[in-house]
Amino acid sequence: MFGSLFEEEGEGYSLAPSGGRVVKGEGEPPPPRGRVNLSGIKNQGGTCYLNSLLQTLLFTPEFREELFSLGPKELGCLEDKDKPEAKVRVIPLELQRLFARLLLVDQQSASTTDLTDSFGWNNSEESRQHDVQELNRILFSALEHSLVDTSGSAFIQRLYHGTTVNSILCKECGNISQRQEDFLDLTVCVRGVCGLEGALWDMFVEEEMFEGSNLYRCGQCDQLVTAAKSAKLRKLPPFLTVSLLRFNFDFARCERYKETGRYTFPLTINLRPFCEQTEDEDSEYSYELFSVIIHKGGCYGGHYHVYIKDMDHLGLWEPPVRERGREEERTTIKDDPLSVLSSIIAQEESRSVLLDQLGQRLMDKIGSSWSKKYRKLHGPIGKFLQNHSDVFVLVNNGTWVALKDNPPSPVTQPSSPAHPTPGSSSTPDPGSHWFDLNDSTVTSIHERDVEKMYQGKESAYMLFYRKTLLRRPSGALRNPGYQVPPHLLEMAEEENRRLQQRREEFEASNNNVELRLHLAPCYRLENGALKPISIEQKEATNLTFDRCRTIGDLRMIIYQDLWEGDMALTVARSLPAGLHLYNTLTDDEVSLYSAGILSGTDLFVWNGREVRRHSNQHNPPLYILLLDVLEPKRLSGEVREALGEPQESLLCQEKRGGEGGGASGWRVFPPGDMQRTLKELALKDGDALLVLEPQTQDSRWAAWCVCVCATLLCEELSVRDAGVRLMTSLSLCPGTAPKDTQLFLYFSVGTAPSSGLEGEIIVERSSTVKQVGNDCWYAGWSVYLPAWDGWHLRRLDWCEEVGEALMDEVSNQNYKTGCLDADWLIQGVIHDNPPGNAC
Repeated sequence: MFGSLFEEEGEGYSLAPSGGRVVKGEGEPPPPRGRVNLSGIKNQGGTCYLNSLLQTLLFTPEFREELFSLGPKELGCLEDKDKPEAKVRVIPLELQRLFARLLLVDQQSASTTDLTDSFGWNNSEESRQHDVQELNRILFSALEHSLVDTSGSAFIQRLYHGTTVNSILCKECGNISQRQEDFLDLTVCVRGVCGLEGALWDMFVEEEMFEGSNLYRCGQCDQLVTAAKSAKLRKLPPFLTVSLLRFNFDFARCERYKETGRYTFPLTINLRPFCEQTEDEDSEYSYELFSVIIHKGGCYGGHYHVYIKDMDHLGLWEPPVRERGREEERTTIKDDPLSVLSSIIAQEESRSVLLDQLGQRLMDKIGSSWSKKYRKLHGPIGKFLQNHSDVFVLVNNGTWVALKDNPPSPVTQPSSPAHPTPGSSSTPDPGSHWFDLNDSTVTSIHERDVEKMYQGKESAYMLFYRKTLLRRPSGALRNPGYQVPPHLLEMAEEENRRLQQRREEFEASNNNVELRLHLAPCYRLENGALKPISIEQKEATNLTFDRCRTIGDLRMIIYQDLWEGDMALTVARSLPAGLHLYNTLTDDEVSLYSAGILSGTDLFVWNGREVRRHSNQHNPPLYILLLDVLEPKRLSGEVREALGEPQESLLCQEKRGGEGGGASGWRVFPPGDMQRTLKELALKDGDALLVLEPQTQDSRWAAWCVCVCATLLCEELSVRDAGVRLMTSLSLCPGTAPKDTQLFLYFSVGTAPSSGLEGEIIVERSSTVKQVGNDCWYAGWSVYLPAWDGWHLRRLDWCEEVGEALMDEVSNQNYKTGCLDADWLIQGVIHDNPPGNAC
């Protein structure tokens, strides 16, 4: 799948082109680490699978320390990678730098750009998601290839290499044929297995028999014999990687699918039953889970993230924020066996259940048995009931279990110290620092959250176990710089200094606001609004100022160059009518940010009493409006009354077209609105009003002859079925409307439709073509038609184009004109049929 994904210079390898990566300019600096003090990894578009694997390797302390133990003498320097004679091992060097940044650089997330460039990836590789299990194998292979002839050439083998032995036992001669296989990870089946331990049992305990028609040829007997095939773990690695076969192929449907059924895996596991040699201490076979790579989605796409146990306590674990309300209560009740069993028994009318049936009732309620769900923490169900005698009572020699009359609340009452509820304490147990590393986001989780990944579309995909014998030294606890080489420590310190400087510079530039200062000597008071004295003085004075500084600091800056005497700083706004004043800044100890001063704010600088010897008692709730008053003849004064217009005149407000391109118009204010304020009328700045003089009443009517062309509607139809829509014009005509079984036809008589005589007729739908012609003849047109013989009907379309003749005169008209019935308009025409003209 990956092809030449990890290629290096030298040794026959070459770097693939980077695909013209565009490097973004430096803008906002990356944010610092969050509360958990762990760094995430940026997603380059589809690299979540890579990020999850890299975080797992980082939080494998033995792996990163082996990697950090390789110095520049063995790996070379990245500055020399373009020199032909230099031997630079780019992949391990970039991996070292990435690990150092993740451990030591104060940023929310690190970039893998340099690392993926060393892989030879282009932009399409970064945006295309691959399988993390295959990536794990190829990455290890690339590292081993890159570290050839160094002291770290075998560290992958030391940490992850294990062996299995396949044996075939001949039942005839007892000869055992064995074959050893190496592995860096174990691939286990998910389909048809309930969990990891069951899958390992099938692989390394169960035997496959060769018998019947499927016999084995023994090399010792030289014949087909009955034999037994088995496999065992011969050599256990310090770190056991387990790949779950979640994706399968459905041969019936010829498509891939994902196994989403329940598949359990323990937090600790003893591999003694699966090993060839079982004489060592239990600690040699004991493993603990420390990483779970999770896949969310289907077989054709999805997202990866990883749950990791922080062995060195590098992160700051804190109780995760949980959802409040009923959902949390339901989850708590489901996880508490005391609540579950109490609710099961309380639902029975007798408030008692047979002890033999209690297990089945539990299965029906939560979908899992007592042994799988609770036995590990709470023991057998009978012992659990006896330990909670304050809630349950066993009767009839222990065959029935019932609830006591007033049991304590299992939800609100704290659990007994002898039987603690899992996860009841917010403080994690020693060594249980679990985190969810999801690309750039890192959050704390509980250890019990791992169990939620047993099943579903979001479920475990790779498991990483470590031997419990591997103990971390005390110097490594809470020490991210442990075993990090000095040159990488210096690199991290330098990057932290640059980040700090960038953040300070960005904070300073981000806090600067642009203020526009309007000085009172440049303005005059006119009609309640402040207007500039001249066009030259209309421009305000621009000032850049730090919004974190106080109003007093701003006042001092203005005093230095622009002002003398008493000073008041008032927030202003430029309106069409002029400058309008709002609130005055009075507290000199408040910062501009706290005062709500944003970039682009206008400030009016004055003495707080008058402008050019005119008192200005500004009132912030009042707004000065500039009204464009349009009057057909002339304009003078204010609206209507101020104009001296009579009360009969009409006041109109301009109605602008909407965003959809609607036309503008005028809205007439009713007489009641004349007593309402401008605010109540919703007038805004820039609104235009039109005053219309009263007009004399003119009741003269003009007589017009209007020709109405409309479709006759059947009165039995509903308005919707008749096709009447919004804005449809209707005409009321004399005469009888057609029924639902009738058709309304227009017809014309003559050689041409436009020159002939027109008429209309109502016929039954079941009428034949000949009957329609006879009805037309009898409808008053017999004067122009001496006889029906020699005439026929033709279709006439909407533009009076003559269509095909209606040949079959005995056929049903409803059948012949069915295509026109849809509009309820049937047009026919009667034409003269010259002899010999077949139509």
